[in-house]
Amino acid sequence: MTLAGKTILMSGGSRGIGLAIALRAARDGANIAIMAKTDSPHPKLEGTVHSAAEAIRAAGGNALGIVGDVRNDDDITEAVLKTQGEFGGIDIVVNNASVIDLSRSLDLPAKKYDLMQDVNVRGTFMLSRAAAPILKDAENPHILSLSPPLNLDPKWLGAHTGYTMAKYGMTMATLGMASEFARRGIAANTLWPRTTIATAAVQFALGGDTMMKVSRTPEIYADAAYEIFLQPSSSYTGQTLIVEDVLEASGVTDFSGYAAVPGTPDSELFPDIFL
Repeated sequence: MTLAGKTILMSGGSRGIGLAIALRAARDGANIAIMAKTDSPHPKLEGTVHSAAEAIRAAGGNALGIVGDVRNDDDITEAVLKTQGEFGGIDIVVNNASVIDLSRSLDLPAKKYDLMQDVNVRGTFMLSRAAAPILKDAENPHILSLSPPLNLDPKWLGAHTGYTMAKYGMTMATLGMASEFARRGIAANTLWPRTTIATAAVQFALGGDTMMKVSRTPEIYADAAYEIFLQPSSSYTGQTLIVEDVLEASGVTDFSGYAAVPGTPDSELFPDIFL
């Protein structure tokens, strides 16, 4: 099985986990359309939609960089149509774009609450919905959202209620579409890691360089996503998957190579939230 010739439409992906997923698919010769707002460099964050496209091509894939905002319905429609026009169809949708703010309820600005809902929940729903009529014609269509299982433990619900609702909303949208689109043969699953992943979100929202050192690299997420894309969409659907479980099922037993700091024992890595 391979992703050669398959087409992925991803929200976000200029950096971090999304880009790692794109680069893993590019090694097979996949087509990847990246829809992101990053038309120009950010003062603190590396990567734009253009640099991501260049990296995808360098890795062996075909790339389409689309400057767009997942909150804008016209941008979503344009991204879907451009991807179909460029590559002839869409096989996989990755809902990667996400906003994080771990503020407690009384400290969370209303605009930030709205932003998380608009990008995380509404963006996931609208992009997946817009692509579904094209996905149904693919040989093995998948929707994958980077969101956690629904854990109702009060320590998560009460820790950062606004963010929790936004991430759980992504999961609920995905599980709902798994059921709704099953008759069309479209799989829809979520994916979440057991440890923190060394990304800008972890560095700036969770704990800086200290947290980065006890995290795993985005490549572990990318390798798990790759395994999901190869599964039969007719049966491998409606699941809230865990990165390490997916890799173990594919035969991977040693995760030491994914440590952000080589040699860091698994026992010293920081567990991710929601699990």
